[in-house]
Amino acid sequence: MKKVVLLLSALALYQYWDDLQGWLQPPLADRPGEVVLYATQWCGYCAKTRELLAEDQVAYREIDIEKDAAGEATFKALGGRGVPLLDIKGTLIHGYDPQAMRAAY
Repeated sequence: MKKVVLLLSALALYQYWDDLQGWLQPPLADRPGEVVLYATQWCGYCAKTRELLAEDQVAYREIDIEKDAAGEATFKALGGRGVPLLDIKGTLIHGYDPQAMRAAY
């Protein structure tokens, strides 16, 4: 009986490992003045946002909300409804908006 319980516990740990890692390693607090891009790999507007940031030579940190559970939680806490979501020095920009992005740098 103990072996069955141990096996089921190990299976549950394996299945929910990503969620557990998010609890064990909370995300780093955003540093003041940092630019954070919440995005996905398949999003076309996310790609355009990356291109604009590169063109304007803006250093940023990207969080893929589909691969990072803690990042997804932060995205939702910030009111994320869709991607891209940019946090530029505390200013939130929902969607691809070059004028707002450049005004917030």
